[in-house]
Amino acid sequence: MLAAQAQVLPIAPEDTIVPDKVRAAIDVLINGEHFRHTGDPKLPLLWYLRDVLRLTGTKIAGELASSGADLVLVAGKPVPAAGVTIEQLAGREVLTVEGLAANDGTLHPLQQAFIDEDAIGCGYCTPGWLISGVALLQRKPQPTDDDIDQLPNVCRCGCQTRVRRAIKRAAAGKANVA
Repeated sequence: MLAAQAQVLPIAPEDTIVPDKVRAAIDVLINGEHFRHTGDPKLPLLWYLRDVLRLTGTKIAGELASSGADLVLVAGKPVPAAGVTIEQLAGREVLTVEGLAANDGTLHPLQQAFIDEDAIGCGYCTPGWLISGVALLQRKPQPTDDDIDQLPNVCRCGCQTRVRRAIKRAAAGKANVA
């Protein structure tokens, strides 16, 4: 009975099938490692990091990327990974939170300062704070409270005071010092 109800769909004539053109490869350097992307050039960096490379430290920060949880460094500047496509990064250098530690596993001084100051609440915003904090310290080695308060990050757990202490601790060179 089911077979009688099934419809056979017509096959499209061959002249209506048009294959996609071969896409040019997009080369990008992520955490010091070369990657070549041959997929959709409009793919947001956030999804490339999380779904293709399995670098899940960069978080989904909402539609407008307003919390700063999706920040990465592109040529040393914090950029929302949700707001930039792979094609916009061709030939550029990207640093994610996974790339902050040294190759031997030694933490970046700001990462260590976050641990020392217990500046990690639930942890969701931490990667973004680390990225924007590193950029701030590179730009301003001795940041003021106002400099830190201008960072685009949001912590819903209320860890901003501890984050401020951690950034200042790293700036003072006191990470991992009791």
